[in-house]
Amino acid sequence: MNDETPRNIVSRRNRPAKAPLSRDVIVSTALHILERDGPSGLSLRRIAAALDTGAASLYVYVANLEELHALMLDRALAAVPSKKPGSLPWRERLKAILLAYFRVLYERQGLAQLALSTIASGPHSLRIWDLLLGLLKEGGADDIEAAWGLDLLTLYVTAIAAEQSIRREGDRGLRGVKNALATISADQFPFVFALKEALLSGGGDTRARWALDVIIDGIAGGPGPGRSAAARRAGGKRDGPGN
Repeated sequence: MNDETPRNIVSRRNRPAKAPLSRDVIVSTALHILERDGPSGLSLRRIAAALDTGAASLYVYVANLEELHALMLDRALAAVPSKKPGSLPWRERLKAILLAYFRVLYERQGLAQLALSTIASGPHSLRIWDLLLGLLKEGGADDIEAAWGLDLLTLYVTAIAAEQSIRREGDRGLRGVKNALATISADQFPFVFALKEALLSGGGDTRARWALDVIIDGIAGGPGPGRSAAARRAGGKRDGPGN
């Protein structure tokens, strides 16, 4: 007779049941990993491990990591509110949506960097496109100006969100610029030397609003790609409604 204490064997059936695998669960898990570990920590293998499954199981729901990135970005953009028509001028409503877009990208670690290499075209992204296109058209942009302007505005906002996200982690890039400007002379770089204070002036929000105004002026008020040279000369600057 064996006097050893019997082992306490736990049946696998007593383990909590795993949540059913789905595209929604995969995207939610991927966003959690992105926010926790940043873009470098995001892989299908790591997502599969978090879901207690094999990487091959994920391919039933997503074709590849690129498609997953697009789904993640579109899911996050659901937080950008829909601005209903109101009393504010079209330009202010346009900037409000773009700044909300910026905040969504900036506030979630890694999302802006992911957005730089990803084009999301899901329902939330298309909703934002539709809002921005409608406001550009309201401001007097023609079809080509509105379509190209949409791309330019969202690219600018994404790039600024990515830049400020990196600076938030340590301000190393800006510190290097400050150090470089402190050591130059007027003989070496006369214009940089003369304008070095201006180069470092203005907070991120102030600069962003100024840049948006410049870009919007160019889209809705400048010479557009869809008009002939003669029409551009004759048309001059146009004032859209609400300006």
